[in-house]
Amino acid sequence: MGQKRILSATAASTALILALSACAGGDSSGGGERTLDVWIMEGTHPDASAFFDEVAADFEERTGATVNVEFIPWADAHDKFVTAIAGDTMPDVAEVGTTWTPEFAQAGALADITDRVGDTSAYVPGLIEAGTVEDRLYGVPWHAAVRAVLYRTDVFEEHGLEEPRDWEQLREAALTIKDAEEDMIAFPVPGGAEYSLLPFVWGAGGDIAEQGDDGTWTSGIDSPQAREGITFFTDLALKDGLSSTGAATWLETDVQDNFVDGKVAMAISGSWTPKAILEANPDLEGRVAAFPIPGPEGGHSPSFLGGSHLSVFNGSEDQDLAWEYVQLLTSDEYARRWTEETTYLPGKQEQLARYAESEDPLIRPFAVQMSQAGRGVPVTPAYGKVQGQKVLQTMVQSILSGDASVEEASATAAETIEKTLNGDG
Repeated sequence: MGQKRILSATAASTALILALSACAGGDSSGGGERTLDVWIMEGTHPDASAFFDEVAADFEERTGATVNVEFIPWADAHDKFVTAIAGDTMPDVAEVGTTWTPEFAQAGALADITDRVGDTSAYVPGLIEAGTVEDRLYGVPWHAAVRAVLYRTDVFEEHGLEEPRDWEQLREAALTIKDAEEDMIAFPVPGGAEYSLLPFVWGAGGDIAEQGDDGTWTSGIDSPQAREGITFFTDLALKDGLSSTGAATWLETDVQDNFVDGKVAMAISGSWTPKAILEANPDLEGRVAAFPIPGPEGGHSPSFLGGSHLSVFNGSEDQDLAWEYVQLLTSDEYARRWTEETTYLPGKQEQLARYAESEDPLIRPFAVQMSQAGRGVPVTPAYGKVQGQKVLQTMVQSILSGDASVEEASATAAETIEKTLNGDG
């Protein structure tokens, strides 16, 4: 997927652009006290207050400026951003979900930080791509999460299994477990979890959609490569019987709940889930590990890389000061502590490398996956509509239920994706 993004304007975005005629943010001009207003999403960290109090104290010691941090619940954040832009009450700096950055950049709300960042090779590529609009960068990668395969080490050891290195080995390991463990689901195929499907689409060489030089989006979900991946994924349930009938409508949370209950042997799972699983079922301590999602013939299949950027807003009266805060928050010291306290991985390659070399079986595989095979969805605000319509989930569920073949379901999905991304649906 190319870096150039030609994003079609929407009525909402036009309204946001018109609202940016005046300045916002803390008063840091003239000789008065310099203050930054910062928005951080609530929920990534169990209690981030102490962490950000310390960052603020450090920042004040370095710059003499004070920092006001407001914690915004994820569920309310998007609407709050839109309202604040329209009302000219934006912060100086904010944590912005990676799928939102293009929307706010298109609206003119975010400062272009391309020249401030310079060489972007220091960051995880998928996070840089997610923050890039028309070759300009609007978000600094801060932290992210990725999915790999979580599995029961005790089950693998009992049956002499090793971590799979390609798709066929994954299938064979699951078949062994299916035959030996009657009360376990060897490998659930969750119909309501698009991010469990995508590694197989991407791993086979398919794509959701690509944008042409003329700005038109073309879906690749019905390409031969994508259909190969979709077929492999759904056949694990339909032909190999490795999943269960109920899993046809499962969300990722359902997979996690069943793993906690000891009913799942291995499954695609997020890097944030092992901690939650072990807290919910301490008896699984030492009996769980992970491995990167294997590719068809080896290597790794790409996994969705989602997380947060730190963005400076155009309304800030002191963008230099705001940029200093972004640099401090993404520094090695605070990035390390944030990862340790939240289990979310850092967005800089050097910072991520220490986790990719870790001996921890619940950290290293996710870090390797993120560093070597992380990928984002199409970078356009319209993709949120595709997700809202549950296009990929509907496609998978129609295949699992027998209502449509892979060819029929993927053709329908491709048509819907193209209409939505091109503003026709």
